[in-house]
Amino acid sequence: YTRRWIQSRPTAAVRMTVKVHITYWYFTFTKLKALLEDEFPGELEITGEGTPSTTGWFEVEVNKKLVHSKKNGDGFVDSESKFKAVVTAIEQAIGK
Repeated sequence: YTRRWIQSRPTAAVRMTVKVHITYWYFTFTKLKALLEDEFPGELEITGEGTPSTTGWFEVEVNKKLVHSKKNGDGFVDSESKFKAVVTAIEQAIGK
């Protein structure tokens, strides 16, 4: 008599990578990118686009939806409340 143990593998959750695109001034981009990577390790695809001929832009899109715009009066992501607004938009895109 032999006993076979059937091990069930936990189902791996399929996660969709959230795309974050930032039109930026370089220093603020690198700072926000690092903060977001710390907050969501391995979950984001962060791209950036510099604006060499235009200054003053800082736009953040999450899955192609504009969630922060310096041009529209939001300024830079330079406070906890502005950062939290971007984080909340990402969490909604992830489904958290």
